[in-house]
Amino acid sequence: MYQVYIIQSEKNGRYYIGVTADLNQRLEDHNQNKNRSTKNKGPWKIVHAESFTEKSAAWLREKKIKKYKGGEAFRKLLK
Repeated sequence: MYQVYIIQSEKNGRYYIGVTADLNQRLEDHNQNKNRSTKNKGPWKIVHAESFTEKSAAWLREKKIKKYKGGEAFRKLLK
């Protein structure tokens, strides 16, 4: 099982979108500054997650979400 997730920084309100097979561990990694893109920008909280059985489907969904990041579709997704 793979998950596409959106996390939000409690420090500056910014978002990060990713794919993982272990969401809890991945969030812990983000909060322990183990990811260059999110380092020293947390703490982070999960604001959205979707599950997929196929890794390729999860990657495609991540790519689609990143394309409309910040737009109306992104805001609807977070509601």
